[in-house]
Amino acid sequence: MFKQQTLAGSFSLYGKGLHTGLSLTVTFNPAPENHGYKIQRIDLPGEPIIEAIAENVVDTSRGTVVAKGEARCSTIEHAMAALYALGIDNCLIQVNGPEFPILDGSSIQYVENIKRIGTVVQNAPKDFYVIKKKIEFRDEETGSSIIILPDDQFSITAMISFDSQFINSQFATLDSMENFPTEIASARTFVFVREIEPLLKAGLIKGGDLDNAIVIYEKQISQDALDKLADHLNVEHRDAKKLGYLNVRPLVWQNEPARHKLLDIIGDMALIGRPIKGRIIATRPGHTINNKFARQMRREIRKHEIQAPNYDPNQTPLMDVNRIRELLPHRYPMQLVDKVVEMGANYIVAVKNVTSNEAFFQGHFPQEPVMPGVLQVEAAAQAGGLLVLNSVEEPEKWSTYFLRLNEVKFRQKVVPGDTLIFRVELVAPIRHGISTMHGFVFVGETVVMECEFTAQIVKNK
Repeated sequence: MFKQQTLAGSFSLYGKGLHTGLSLTVTFNPAPENHGYKIQRIDLPGEPIIEAIAENVVDTSRGTVVAKGEARCSTIEHAMAALYALGIDNCLIQVNGPEFPILDGSSIQYVENIKRIGTVVQNAPKDFYVIKKKIEFRDEETGSSIIILPDDQFSITAMISFDSQFINSQFATLDSMENFPTEIASARTFVFVREIEPLLKAGLIKGGDLDNAIVIYEKQISQDALDKLADHLNVEHRDAKKLGYLNVRPLVWQNEPARHKLLDIIGDMALIGRPIKGRIIATRPGHTINNKFARQMRREIRKHEIQAPNYDPNQTPLMDVNRIRELLPHRYPMQLVDKVVEMGANYIVAVKNVTSNEAFFQGHFPQEPVMPGVLQVEAAAQAGGLLVLNSVEEPEKWSTYFLRLNEVKFRQKVVPGDTLIFRVELVAPIRHGISTMHGFVFVGETVVMECEFTAQIVKNK
């Protein structure tokens, strides 16, 4: 089972703010399990903390800006992309100003420092949200769209299109987060000259220069206007008739702009708050649609916060009914687990097919057959018994018995034809033969019952 990770130590980066031009320091610190990404404004009284989640995004016109009350912080997406891509789940980020330093306009310095410091594996399981159906968000006005499809890992394809001879249409694909440091992290942000002029006049890019962005000169302007821009960027004057990239540093890849858009998507998807297993296909993405999609994903996660395990009826079970009979003493009509399909050190996934000829349906109820809730609990406990028996030698010589039952919730009735999927996991390690477990019972994607129970494992006489 994958576990959550945090940093093995702290590191700091220094630079100018893109929008303010201020000298800024951002420090990344280890954080406890289930902490998530939090940003602390240490320059403000009381050092307010902003949770880096999609609901706290207040502006996407010039990067991603998060806020809590009066505390704001912008240009966070490049750092978020590095944290997410390198598997960091928990981090406290301290910044002494209203934005992260722009650095070179990419994620590479964050990546290099995370790899230098290293990571620590924590005890809490990594809480993946598994995409099981197509989810789509479209912006009809801009033609932008983001689609996420089922996949066994997180992967992205980004497609961009501009009215420019230099980046008319491009795409970039990242099939594995393992390739992020080498294939995506160095991709710099990009901007068109026609976009810079109004920003300069409004004083919105005081810290921008050719060291932190690809500047594309694709439509001719007056020589005087281009000279003023060159003076602001501290570069040599050039002939206004010659179009192209103003940067001295060449492109890292021909599709570097598309790769940077992909980087931005990862940074904005980090604001979902949980790692995703799914494939994203983004067409003409931008921070606005990225954040809207992240919010939609958070709503989707809240609706299905507890996800059913993947169950393939064609898969060969780890334990069939005959092996289960060797381990459990239960027989008809009380053997309530048909097979075990998955098992880890602290969890088990098992299946029960509920048929119309179950003995309990004769009296519960003849006109409206419903599986008794107490038998659902018993079935989950039998699955838990198989889990704990798996931890001892010669499991056939041991039995498990209920000691305590807590927090039982019946959410939906179970009827003939339902297939029950049990996921039972240890709440704490087994000590002195005593184990506490939490069990969920699903029909399809819906939780029908959950409970917590304590059992004792006893050697048979």
